[in-house]
Amino acid sequence: MIESATQSTSCLTCDFRADRPFCDMSTDALRAFDEIKSLASYPKNAILFSEKRAVRGIYILCDGRAKLTICADNGKRLTLRIAGPGEVLGLGAVLSNTPYEITAELLDASQVVFVRRKDLMRFLREHRDICMQVVRMLSQDLHGAYERVRTIGTIRPRRPRLLHRQRFFLT
Repeated sequence: MIESATQSTSCLTCDFRADRPFCDMSTDALRAFDEIKSLASYPKNAILFSEKRAVRGIYILCDGRAKLTICADNGKRLTLRIAGPGEVLGLGAVLSNTPYEITAELLDASQVVFVRRKDLMRFLREHRDICMQVVRMLSQDLHGAYERVRTIGTIRPRRPRLLHRQRFFLT
């Protein structure tokens, strides 16, 4: 279920703050965060950022969902997962100052917070406790990726039908 699209413009008065790891900050940190963020409404199917594009900042889904995809070597677009309300997108690219690794496309009309990279980096230097939350979030992302790879590795590939028929006629 998607949470209500009615969001406060201030993180201090957001009803969902306590349920979201990155948003559950001290009052002082929230005030500082409010100063560096911008909140915008986006339509369904909007692209927040694209794979291999220069990093600009992080995006936090206040409501709605985003499809996170990556382009395979053969050009096929693979869905990694669906992100939901409260998730921070683009964090790894921002911290490493590298192009975005994935594409984030909204599946719903959504309200999204944006924080520029340089503002986030300054904020994290000034609020070390939030740095630890960021480390935990990145660690959870990494473990989630490990689990997805483990699942992919245990899927038994199907034999192509043509190969199966050829074996039938050869015996």
